[in-house]
Amino acid sequence: MTAVLDFEKPIAEIQEKIEELKKISLESGMDLNKEIETFEQQADDYRRELYANLKPSQKMQIARHPDRPNFLDYVNHICTDFVELHGDRDGMDDRAIIGGLAKIDGKPVMIIGTMKGKSTKENLEYNFGMPQPQGYRKALRLFKHASKFNIPIVTIIDTPGAYPGISAEETNQGRAIAVNLRDMAKLKVPVIAIISGEGCSGGALGLAVADKVFLLEHAYYTVISPEGCASILWRDASRASDAADALKITAPDLLKFGIIDGQIKEPLGGAHTDYDAISAEMKKTILESLDELSKLSVDELKNKRYEKFRKMGAFLE
Repeated sequence: MTAVLDFEKPIAEIQEKIEELKKISLESGMDLNKEIETFEQQADDYRRELYANLKPSQKMQIARHPDRPNFLDYVNHICTDFVELHGDRDGMDDRAIIGGLAKIDGKPVMIIGTMKGKSTKENLEYNFGMPQPQGYRKALRLFKHASKFNIPIVTIIDTPGAYPGISAEETNQGRAIAVNLRDMAKLKVPVIAIISGEGCSGGALGLAVADKVFLLEHAYYTVISPEGCASILWRDASRASDAADALKITAPDLLKFGIIDGQIKEPLGGAHTDYDAISAEMKKTILESLDELSKLSVDELKNKRYEKFRKMGAFLE
């Protein structure tokens, strides 16, 4: 059963009434089709109005939905011939970042992403989607491999941030991310990044220095998690929803500020309601972007990528 978010409870209550009426109709033989249709229309109208006017804090809940598609779900729906490549060549293989060679509509790509689990066992394996330095080093190895053999790169990002534990600091988390930022800017092939859920801090940016950056409709992309921001500003992590509203973390604001290049429409109710539909939209966006970027020379790609990120944060007084 799909988890019901707080703001979706009125819809769930209507749905319960519909199921109750169906049960009564089946058991008693009464014709309740008209009543059932009325409630179904009411639920549909409410859902459409609700999802057309979501607050950033509500989108944050959808981005974190436990049933939301993860990296391998997208790979299985979008790609063929996926071959996972392991290890950072220093003896480590961080499962929070997965990558490998694949084909999308017959076109070879290097596809890399952060990985979350859907059970306690999986979340422990993937460290809740929080990469350690060896994960970023593995990603960089795959970026350089793709650049050497002229293979376009696609990254799919859903992370609450890089792992903040002692082990990560001891193995130089900051440097690993910084080196990725530097070297991704110099890649000789098209790079497309998609924020599919959470895109928090340098943990997300370490895979997102790309020619095209897209955000799913109910995903978010931010310099700091809303909980982290609330803890710093108000010494109260429970005010995360206030921070989410203030941080400008959703697609409309990020488009306006030039942080992302586009929004990918999600099915009504969120990506978790229809894996096929969201994967088809993502695949379409990737193929259109690859077609556009393939027309640019290596120098044009690198110069445009550099200018794109240099313009971020510019302001007028």
